[in-house]
Amino acid sequence: MKGIYMSNCVNNRVNHRDSNGAGTDVGDKVSENVGNKVGKSAKGGLKGALNRAGLVGLGVVAGIAVSLQFSAMAQRAEEPALPLEELRQLADVYGLIKSDYVEQVEDRKLLTDAISGMVASLDPHSAYLDKKAYAELREGSQGRFVGLGIEIAQGDEGYIRIVAPIEDSPAYRAGIKAGDLITRLDAMPLKGMSLDESVKKMRGEPHSKVTLTVLRDDEPLPLTFNLVREEILQKSVKGKIVEPGYAWLRVAQFQEPTVDDLAAKITELYRQDPNLKGMVLDLRNDPGGVLQGAIGVAAAFLPKDTPVVSTNGQLPDSKQIYYARAEYYSLRSDSDPLARLPDAVKRIPLAVLVNTGSASASEIVAGALQDYGRATILGTQTFGKGSVQTIRQLTADTALKLTTARYYTPHGRAIQAKGIVPDLKVNEYADGDGLNALRMREADLSRHLANDREAEAAKERRDELEEQARILALEKKRKPLEYGGAGDFQLAQALNHLKGLPVQTAKPESAIVQAAAK
Repeated sequence: MKGIYMSNCVNNRVNHRDSNGAGTDVGDKVSENVGNKVGKSAKGGLKGALNRAGLVGLGVVAGIAVSLQFSAMAQRAEEPALPLEELRQLADVYGLIKSDYVEQVEDRKLLTDAISGMVASLDPHSAYLDKKAYAELREGSQGRFVGLGIEIAQGDEGYIRIVAPIEDSPAYRAGIKAGDLITRLDAMPLKGMSLDESVKKMRGEPHSKVTLTVLRDDEPLPLTFNLVREEILQKSVKGKIVEPGYAWLRVAQFQEPTVDDLAAKITELYRQDPNLKGMVLDLRNDPGGVLQGAIGVAAAFLPKDTPVVSTNGQLPDSKQIYYARAEYYSLRSDSDPLARLPDAVKRIPLAVLVNTGSASASEIVAGALQDYGRATILGTQTFGKGSVQTIRQLTADTALKLTTARYYTPHGRAIQAKGIVPDLKVNEYADGDGLNALRMREADLSRHLANDREAEAAKERRDELEEQARILALEKKRKPLEYGGAGDFQLAQALNHLKGLPVQTAKPESAIVQAAAK
């Protein structure tokens, strides 16, 4: 497997992350550092052979969390005929704007916007990356970026909706919550602004100040937050012994060092308690990340050489199967970070926590462990980003992020626009799913890629049920949930499952509707 270029999450995510899958992303999604150099195009004209190289990204997250992999792209044998009439119209429109528009417009802006619009019309995750966006994508791959530390998505109201604050970020410490709507950034209204433009506005220099105005469902007046931008170093892996014999292991995002960090953390947990009887792998609100990271995390719990994920698209290089062996997840050819893990890791009873914010690489891990019956998946249905983006370098500092394939679980299930359905549906709280029920999923994004192997759920019914869940959620006033904390209801249910105790699963949808009607 070729080296991975890790681009970290964005400062905001599509899910963009002010980090980033739907969270993505959408990633995504997904972030990194360079393993192989991008090949330069060979000279030779339009129909000449080109040596192309790119980065493959899996993630709900645009701008925040994106996982990328280098891949050599073969030139198609035949070039399609160019639509001359449409190209003529494009030239005519360009000429009319230059000659007749009320103000002078720079040529570069017109052409760049034309490219951006053409690519953005394809799907929510394809994008033209200008100099700044491409630089942010590359620097983000190491898990570092300068921003506020929030994952965002486009809200139906035209504002920017907070998907989730990144743990230990300025936004998290200030009390910004999932579901908040950002209406202003300093004095600038954000209504109608694109997600990419919002991400750019929220980024800035370290220690620079910004004021966010937000609307919150249970607050009558807008809230104001004064934040200071800082370099966000998102911790990829954390874990602890939650009670004797049981460990909690959280992957917040799949980054370049994730596999090494995971191996180190698991080794530490076994050092603290050599007689572990069960482990909870927490992928909630993980927008995705580096493909190698996803393969490595799954490989830690699966037999060696087991297929983890496959991809399929038009290009030959997009038809791949990735296995649980070091060449597919290690960034260094001379080492296997998982080789030092205790043998018991392959056999320990495992529960995986997911929710609507689990996207892309998270869904790869959950899907693989579910297909093989290696773990029980608990929580709520995941984001549903099952597409692969390839980053094609255009110039030294610009690139094209283009959807080139779908990915599938080992048993051939398509995740796109559906996600992973948990084995045990468990709400975020004992009395309901809270704001998690309001979060956007891939299927809610306009122009989303269709699932090629399974029909999507009826949109009308889903919207009706989500509206009922919204009514219930607005009646509740809750403190921000701390994953792994004493009040973590889903974690408590995962531990119950590992111990063979009853699990409090979510009420059927009909019960939700009836409760909302009372």
